[in-house]
Amino acid sequence: MDQARLHDISKDLRWRWASACAVVGLWSLPALTLSIPKGLLPFGLLLLASTLLVPLRVARATRQIGWPWMLVAVAGVVPLLVALASIQLMDSSEGIDGRDRLLVLPWTMAWAWALDPPRVMLWRGALAGLLAAAALALVQVLSGAPRAGGWLNQIVFADVVLVLMVLAVFCRPPRSWHWSAFGLALGVLAILLSGTRGPWPGLLLLLLVLVFGSGWRSRRSRAVLLGGLVTAGIVLLVSVPSLTEQMRLSELRQDIERMDRGDHNSSAGARLERLQVAADAFVAAPWTGVGFGEFDRAMESLPVCKGDSGRKVKRCHLGHAHNDLAEWAATMGVPGVLSLLLLYGVPLWLFLRLRRGVRLGRLRGCASAGAMLVTVFILCGLTQSMFAHQTTTSVYAAFGGVLLGLALREARWRQPGGASAPVAAPRR
Repeated sequence: MDQARLHDISKDLRWRWASACAVVGLWSLPALTLSIPKGLLPFGLLLLASTLLVPLRVARATRQIGWPWMLVAVAGVVPLLVALASIQLMDSSEGIDGRDRLLVLPWTMAWAWALDPPRVMLWRGALAGLLAAAALALVQVLSGAPRAGGWLNQIVFADVVLVLMVLAVFCRPPRSWHWSAFGLALGVLAILLSGTRGPWPGLLLLLLVLVFGSGWRSRRSRAVLLGGLVTAGIVLLVSVPSLTEQMRLSELRQDIERMDRGDHNSSAGARLERLQVAADAFVAAPWTGVGFGEFDRAMESLPVCKGDSGRKVKRCHLGHAHNDLAEWAATMGVPGVLSLLLLYGVPLWLFLRLRRGVRLGRLRGCASAGAMLVTVFILCGLTQSMFAHQTTTSVYAAFGGVLLGLALREARWRQPGGASAPVAAPRR
């Protein structure tokens, strides 16, 4: 057998192994993120292995995608560069805090385009992940834990559950609504047991899109259905005291009463106080902020956080602003704000643009899933610092990049002679 023939056999074998790794990796990404400790590690290893098996194919994908890949690469690299510049300029004691994980965004985009694993594996993995998350949350609460958090903290756990719910809705195959509805029920259960209020706006938006975005009957019928669901939820909350306590509704009411008395030492009060501190810090240093990862420096401006007494006040040492825009503005100034707009804006714009080129129905497709992913991250970022946690940073980069690459495939993206255009009629 000549050398050329051996080379072809080796090339074909490497491609088969890379494709297999991509299929398993695409399933493991949503299935294992919450199911096991360090749940993103299996996907990371499979991503690396499949890339090393066919490195030239993945590298060529960046050229075949063209300017969309360049835009996404800029959106992923600029926040890292701004963070590094802030650390050097402001002598920050913090590291880059996982911000380098944003480099996975353009990598997974090219990887998904090059290997083109079946989108249905995302859906299957999301259902498996939601089942595991609900079971884990139930076990923790029944074992006496006040709030479920899986292997993470409660906030991150609930945010990732919401992402899996998005995949369960938008990445589903035809005629699988009953399974997606089951996944949504599991997700709602897990979020309720987490006691986290941050995902509520994103969850409400997902419900609105499901009701009004479907083609079921008339718009009036869908409005009546939405009203019925909301009413049923309110009745359930009022009639089940333990559920009200689990969702921390009474705690929210108490927080508001304490804020009216000028007491900010509560969950909601501390968030409002941090927004005010962030605004003052941005006005004081609009081009540099107080330094990347150093939001507690801004908190030192409060009398209660000064001196030895401030060391005992918990809200003075939370580490971040519990709001994406406030965090990036206060710690990195205008460059931070612009890099955050890039990080959210570029993928969202691409998803919306690609969505017009695909006809998979109103509530199906990777472009629709990606647009909803970015939107729920923005909504969750109103009350939480999404990129202050390594898991949520990795989830945004990995899921965002994979959905971008698959959405381009669904739209049959072509770049002949340097001009790019999405075309309808996807293969799946």
